[in-house]
Amino acid sequence: MYTSGMDVAISELRAHLGEWLDRARQGHDVVVTDRGVPVARLVGIDGASTIERLTRQGVISTPERAERPLARGRRRVTPKGSLSDLVSEQRR
Repeated sequence: MYTSGMDVAISELRAHLGEWLDRARQGHDVVVTDRGVPVARLVGIDGASTIERLTRQGVISTPERAERPLARGRRRVTPKGSLSDLVSEQRR
């Protein structure tokens, strides 16, 4: 849903890009419009990544083990015959 906030026309954005980027840096959401229709949004990027921010907020937690567990107890399946034979068999 779009709510009117800090809107700027494309022509105004081009003419004063630095000022609008400063507003986004300060935390304002700047909505870029084309003939009054919202087409893009400028938002400032905070110093921390999204993952770091969500971890600090307690929304997510980091994994206890960084590595992926190995598959144990499984053996590799070896096909009988060549791949061509298998394809020919499936086409029958």
